[in-house]
Amino acid sequence: MSEWEQRLANGITHKAAGAYDLAMVELLAVLDHDNTCAEAHRQLGLVYGFTGEFDSAVEHLRRAADIDPGSTEIRTDLALTYAMIGMEAEAKQEFEAALALDPNNAVARKNLAYF
Repeated sequence: MSEWEQRLANGITHKAAGAYDLAMVELLAVLDHDNTCAEAHRQLGLVYGFTGEFDSAVEHLRRAADIDPGSTEIRTDLALTYAMIGMEAEAKQEFEAALALDPNNAVARKNLAYF
């Protein structure tokens, strides 16, 4: 495992433990090294969402989706974030995009029913 893969893994572990400041340090370091790492953008977007920084959350999740448009996980995370902040049209669009990629995506299917 490379140093950057380890730092990404550390960031995810810190995020899961609720140590958001430590997660940000690791994830930002990964992005300083490689700003095209979709998973680092995704995880950082989730951290920002958990800390109430929704503009930054959307920015990083959107960047992750641009880098990896075929990721249903990124699409559903972005859609859930949009839904949480009242951006219903954008949420619906992302849930539909996730279903286009995976018609059996349970998260997208369940949440799309609300729109």
